[in-house]
Amino acid sequence: MWNFCWAPQVTEKLTIAHLGHRGDGAADTPEGTIYVPYALPGETVTVERVAGHPDRRHLVHVDRPVPERAVPICKHFGTCGGCALQHWSLAEYHLWKRALVAEALAHAGLVAPVDDLIDAHGQGRRRAVLHARRGSREVLEVGFTAPRAHHIVAIDECPILSPALTGAIPAAWAIADALKLTEKPLDIQVTETDAGMDVDVRGSGPLAPERMARLARLVEDHKLARLTRHGELVAQRAQPTVMVGRAHVPLPPGAFLQATVAGEETLARLVEIHVGNAKRIADLFAGIGTFALRLAERARVAAFDSEADAIKALQRAAQTTQGLKPVEATVRDLFRRPLVAGELKAFDAVVFDPPRQGAERQARELAKSRVQTVVAVSCDANTFARDAKILVDGGYKLCAITPVDQFRYSHHVEVVAKFER
Repeated sequence: MWNFCWAPQVTEKLTIAHLGHRGDGAADTPEGTIYVPYALPGETVTVERVAGHPDRRHLVHVDRPVPERAVPICKHFGTCGGCALQHWSLAEYHLWKRALVAEALAHAGLVAPVDDLIDAHGQGRRRAVLHARRGSREVLEVGFTAPRAHHIVAIDECPILSPALTGAIPAAWAIADALKLTEKPLDIQVTETDAGMDVDVRGSGPLAPERMARLARLVEDHKLARLTRHGELVAQRAQPTVMVGRAHVPLPPGAFLQATVAGEETLARLVEIHVGNAKRIADLFAGIGTFALRLAERARVAAFDSEADAIKALQRAAQTTQGLKPVEATVRDLFRRPLVAGELKAFDAVVFDPPRQGAERQARELAKSRVQTVVAVSCDANTFARDAKILVDGGYKLCAITPVDQFRYSHHVEVVAKFER
């Protein structure tokens, strides 16, 4: 049971004490903590050493599995690096993900109650980035990268994707084949939209006219809404749009969206609850308006983001949607030029949803401000805890923390938190 394909040289037995922050089994040994991917707490396992990584082991065999071990839902699990935890029961996995948030807060010196995790997988992921390259012997490989490696694991299915992306993998294979790759890898981003799949290809370099023509034909062959290269249009059957609240937002090529529809709706619902009756709201790192356009149904909103195309899409949606309060959308790099305390005086509430690196400089300006309510949305528990500590040290009270899981089977977890003065 649970034999793995590596041919062991020198093996040893370990007992797994807990999971590490990336989902690997962790064993406490005289050498220190040893990490074993695909091993679970309480299991006894046979492992072999990983060359060049003294704190890591390959799992050779699970000698004594725990009852919580589950059958993975995907045949590529264990070789594809897209998922880390399909082999664990969802109940245990949910508890562990909630604990990641609590541990990050404790490490930052914050004590606050953490709500139960909300499962927001819904129908599955609505966006994916597939990779493609010619492997050894000129064999085409299209899929995801292997765990902690650079080579591509070729796949023909991915059960965590939304049903609307059923055709994403065949389309990616066809695109890679049409480009006649050499050694240069491709990134193929596929996004579910209301008009069909929107695809942006990066890494192909200049193309001859016949290659461009062949790519354009794939739009019709695979019923894509649009195909772009590095954001430049190749062909389009329909304008890709997504619904944000009551607004139809025209999607820029390669634009950021929350990973699942259920995830976006859950985050937005929590944000709306936490801002309460605020009449003037700033939405920082606003993107295409995931929160701003919903909040504008009841309050004036000023939205800021560094991506000009996203801000343009937000503006267009706000202008063409009836019943919204005024929305001001501004291109601004909040890492370089955060809103300062003087600018923040105009707002009753501030929402900020930065990338994974968090928003340390913006958090420091918020800590100096007198804004009554701050709502933080984060996709990284550690940078969230760092920014939360800045706000608390600045006089805010951390009132509510809700972990949200829209990246099922991974170590990534979203957080929505409310701070009040």
